[in-house]
Amino acid sequence: MGTSRRQFLKNLSMGIGSLGVLGLAAKEAQANIRKKLSEIDHLSVSEVSRDEDLWFYVQQAFNIDRSIINLNNGGVHPAPTIVMDAVHRYLDFANGAPAYNSWRVLRPRKELIRKKLADTFGCSPEEIAIIRNVTEAMQIALLGVELKPGNEVLTTTHDYPSMKNALFQREKREGVKVKLFPFPYPPKNLKVLADLFEKNITPKTRLIEICHITNLTGQIFPIREICRMARKRGIEVVIDGAHAFGHFEFKQKDLDCDIYGANLHKWMMGPIGTGFLYVKKEKIKKIWPLFPASDPMSDDIRKFENIGTHPDWLELAVGEALTFHHGIGGKRKEERLRYLRNYWAKVLEKLPGVKMLTSYNPKQSCGIGTFTVKNMDMGKLAQILYQKHKIYIIAVGVPSEDMGGKNITGMRVTPSIYTTLRELDIFIDAVSYYVKNGLPGQ
Repeated sequence: MGTSRRQFLKNLSMGIGSLGVLGLAAKEAQANIRKKLSEIDHLSVSEVSRDEDLWFYVQQAFNIDRSIINLNNGGVHPAPTIVMDAVHRYLDFANGAPAYNSWRVLRPRKELIRKKLADTFGCSPEEIAIIRNVTEAMQIALLGVELKPGNEVLTTTHDYPSMKNALFQREKREGVKVKLFPFPYPPKNLKVLADLFEKNITPKTRLIEICHITNLTGQIFPIREICRMARKRGIEVVIDGAHAFGHFEFKQKDLDCDIYGANLHKWMMGPIGTGFLYVKKEKIKKIWPLFPASDPMSDDIRKFENIGTHPDWLELAVGEALTFHHGIGGKRKEERLRYLRNYWAKVLEKLPGVKMLTSYNPKQSCGIGTFTVKNMDMGKLAQILYQKHKIYIIAVGVPSEDMGGKNITGMRVTPSIYTTLRELDIFIDAVSYYVKNGLPGQ
């Protein structure tokens, strides 16, 4: 434990040492980090998640606009300063002679980033395509898997609109059938979700599209159980990991999946416009690329990257994001995100009319939390929180637990490792005031 924490803080010092902390020289800042190491060496991961002195140094690794309180990190996450420094460094170099510096020098270096991503996800580099975002990754898979008229595709009402739209387009264009089903939130346990997928499968089902963790309530799904159940029936499963990778700890073997798309600019905190697609080696040949390739039936994962001119500097800066993530430690980061979620949620849920739509079970959720307030316009609450308190947050429409019911509007809260407890206290106090006193004009 001591060695890993020592490496953790050594990596952090590399990230923030050149910036200084509150005007301290880099050398003094690193000395403070080393001192903190000796103080926390005996702590468990859970205890580390609550050590505010430690997380102060992590907070300084970001160049954050503190004139607002950003509680929508689930949308697009700011990258640490070392990541942005890398983006600028690679961009400046590429721009010096783009046709040579970008194509001949930078682009070949992408292979090391591919290997680092593969190591983090737990697969072969020949199974990882580096692309621009999870939407692109999922469109490649959802539009590229062979389906015939009459085949059914199964997904939930909570899955992301871009992915459902891809399926609906296939329905209109090719005659496949898209079947959606709701689920209770939060469910009693993960078996409820696995059973619902099995219940909704028919002899015509050929494809399942599923979120690893939903963007609406932060519900984690039992991916391994669903993949294994589907595989026995000859059904392909495409997993939307937009909010999962870098959020909580897992490897490909834990999921036993064949196709997985992820963002790198959410919880992995990479440059905006980066993501990856994992396809099991023997499945690559069977998926058509979204952008035509010279050999569309090739088993080379790079056929999915054939998009023409693109920003190589963003892809290379992913290396710094991975270094930052491993420097903190994925499990420590996971526990901190869960701690921050519980910090605000367990206070607000005690207020009259407040209902949490997210489970507290660590197997079912992590840093994302969504709540609603009875008889309150949650969209208006979000507007007032920004207008009067400069708290940036979003209201989300959560589908009802039955196909004919009315949607629930909730507020999705996504603080991150740079968020301070003082900022969450401001959020808690503001929401508490409006829950007790009502919104202006209501």
